[in-house]
Amino acid sequence: MPEPLSKIERRILDYLIDYLKRNTYQPSIREIGRRFGIRSTKTVSEYLQVLADKGYIEREASRSRGVRIVGLELNNPRTINVPLYGKIAAGSPALIRDRADEEFTLDPKLAGSSESFFLEVRGESMEAMGILDGDLVLVEPVGVHEIRNGEIVAARLGDEATVKRYFARDGQVVLEPANTDFAPILVNQDDDFGVLGRVTGLFRRFTTEQTEAIGG
Repeated sequence: MPEPLSKIERRILDYLIDYLKRNTYQPSIREIGRRFGIRSTKTVSEYLQVLADKGYIEREASRSRGVRIVGLELNNPRTINVPLYGKIAAGSPALIRDRADEEFTLDPKLAGSSESFFLEVRGESMEAMGILDGDLVLVEPVGVHEIRNGEIVAARLGDEATVKRYFARDGQVVLEPANTDFAPILVNQDDDFGVLGRVTGLFRRFTTEQTEAIGG
């Protein structure tokens, strides 16, 4: 996953996507400036360059409308490509789109955000919340300050991703499982840790045996 965006960067990216859906081409730098009340074309160009540096767009600087949105299916601009990550890289940015295991094409209304991604759940630590081994959880990147106690998050510990309930208590971060067979994870200040985002959805593919059991 590319680096997180600031609020204004996210608004500009969403505007680029919405504009492309309506017009099949991108807005000019001046149009972007008018939309966000930015008088300097240089400032707009700097915002676009940040989006490019963070991996959300590709630019052709010589063209006024030379922007390609990474992950957007141009043949059908009403869908976006959502990457699935397995093992992740330690450090920041934790998720790099080029290292995604595969991609899924979704309606933006289901994805919720152009920055969303999938993680595959491993283990049974969240089964009381209905999240099972092998499920794919949809994650929307948000800042730690946007996470409320008790919400389900995807977090990074070293080079592994984990899905747990998030709690901040007396300056201590606790990642709690939803299975009494598993102990909470206490995050220490020197741990290589980061919140990847809030879990907003879940996908489960049933096996033949499971569908037969349901039908029976």
